[in-house]
Amino acid sequence: MEFVQQLFDFIIHFDEYLAEIIARFGPWTLAILFVIIFMETGVVVTPFLPGDSLIFAAGTFAARGAFSPWAVFILLSIAAILGDTANYWIGHRVGAKAYTGEVRWIKKDYMERTHAFFEKHGGKAIFLARFVPIVRTFAPFVAGVSRMPYGFFIRWNVIGGIIWVAIFTALGFFFGNIPFVQEHFELVIVAIVIISVIPAVVEALKARKEMRQPG
Repeated sequence: MEFVQQLFDFIIHFDEYLAEIIARFGPWTLAILFVIIFMETGVVVTPFLPGDSLIFAAGTFAARGAFSPWAVFILLSIAAILGDTANYWIGHRVGAKAYTGEVRWIKKDYMERTHAFFEKHGGKAIFLARFVPIVRTFAPFVAGVSRMPYGFFIRWNVIGGIIWVAIFTALGFFFGNIPFVQEHFELVIVAIVIISVIPAVVEALKARKEMRQPG
């Protein structure tokens, strides 16, 4: 419970933590952000790490002169693409065992939710999943488990990774330093998280309703 509270505080007040990290590590902060984005997209057991909010905050600090916005965009895009690629091959290696519940570090209901997302959106799921927390982490893994052709996967992976990072970097760069946003940064982060989570919640509710229907 304490870990959840600390994680929530870290995500909501990420701008404050990021300011401290920048003060301590300077330009090397981008390497830390690179690792976080890579892990959030590339490791199935870390879907709780900040994604959208981290990129938004990085764009905000780029507008303040802490980073080059192009460096943020390029490095985090590479991190997102490499993360999904690593996740795909992990899923490819694990295979169908991921759905059985035999693998302890894989949450079965997340797998089923992501699979339903694939069923609805087809190949575009790799692209669309970029904008849905948790599903974003599991989508490339499920693609690997289901043996999606790698050429097809990598195309949507690259397109999705670039557009995802570009959108949130631009939002942070152009809007992050508006006085209202600066004064209520935590509310903006909460709004980003809620808006991002809505599609996953809707899909989960639909799936639960379908399971309750007879036949």
